[in-house]
Amino acid sequence: FTQDDAHIYCTHDQLKAELTNAIELTQLVFTTFGMEVKTRLSIRDPKTPEKYAGDPAMWDQAEREIREVADAMGLDYFIGEGEAAFYGPKFDFIVRDAIGRKWQLGTVQVDYVMPERFQLDYVGADNQKHRPVIIHRAPFGSMERFISILIEHYAGNFPFWLAPVQLNVLPIADAHQSFAEDVAAELRARGIRVNIDLRNEKINRKIA
Repeated sequence: FTQDDAHIYCTHDQLKAELTNAIELTQLVFTTFGMEVKTRLSIRDPKTPEKYAGDPAMWDQAEREIREVADAMGLDYFIGEGEAAFYGPKFDFIVRDAIGRKWQLGTVQVDYVMPERFQLDYVGADNQKHRPVIIHRAPFGSMERFISILIEHYAGNFPFWLAPVQLNVLPIADAHQSFAEDVAAELRARGIRVNIDLRNEKINRKIA
């Protein structure tokens, strides 16, 4: 299991800007790969307060701020009550695979609890100690899950920039082999991922 997890330690004044940056990065991932994504704003379930760490006032503040960021960005999101992490609300990015199943991939989370538990602080411009806020962010989520869904999404027919093999060079006869190798070498020198098919087969078989 591999995850592109990162933690951003920021001041409270920086929180909204850093949240916006993390969300934009995650959106860039999915638009780059041409994947449709739904954004879930995951909040606590007020009926089960025992599931969540921290005091209610801290949660009220975190949920208010994360909503304000979503609204300021014009995000099209839906609410997932009870889907928050135990330490704070979060944005979850949901995609469907080739057979319609829903998977959470990217996530951006606000955390006021862990800085308190670990007694983290920094010295501010006023020369006083303050408690930071942590943003947990993982644009891809599980890399293994992302790759498997991506393969299904394209049904193996990747766009040119993503294809493991971008071009196949198919010499028609043995007499063309040397020229085909020169062509392949030139393409590789230009950064193109090339395969050269030197099998002793007719061209129709090579294309098939």
